[in-house]
Amino acid sequence: MSVTAHNPIMSGFYPDPSICGVGEDFYLVNSTFAYFPGLPIMHSKDLAHWEQIGNACERISQLPLKGAGHSQGLFAPSIRYHDGTYYVICTNVTFGGNFIVTARDPAGPWSEPHYIRGAEGIDPSLFFDRDGKCYSLADLRGGGPSGGAIPGRSSAGGGKAPGRPGSGGGAIPGRPMPGGRPVPGYRPTGGKKK
Repeated sequence: MSVTAHNPIMSGFYPDPSICGVGEDFYLVNSTFAYFPGLPIMHSKDLAHWEQIGNACERISQLPLKGAGHSQGLFAPSIRYHDGTYYVICTNVTFGGNFIVTARDPAGPWSEPHYIRGAEGIDPSLFFDRDGKCYSLADLRGGGPSGGAIPGRSSAGGGKAPGRPGSGGGAIPGRPMPGGRPVPGYRPTGGKKK
């Protein structure tokens, strides 16, 4: 199929886009800073024509922004798909830091945010390895011991990916990577440390 795209592909306010492909579908999420609802989820079949199908943060409980200035709030999310679950990882620079929300359907509903305790940096992303382990990477503000990136490894109980429904939560230790510090483990709010 031949598709002609014209700039801008998405006119308006869609900063810091992240895209993932699932089968013949593409999903996009972008920064929303201090605006509510947050993190629109867009769908496309051809990467040129997009429609909004939901928001990853559409409930007040998911998006604490009290006191957020215009250039605060949600920075540079990343959307990924693994083993039947969609993941959005993002930074709320106003409250809590880096968090993950999950959904079985990209249109929602999305989970409550699971904040990653002790995770530094902004603009996080996820990579799911073939062995089922999940790796996270974040950009350090002003650089750091790894030249600006913090790689780490997370694996939820029994090798399940972080935040996967039914994983039961728990602390997941980070693993130091060459040249960097680990991203401390993912632990859902209220989960028990193992």
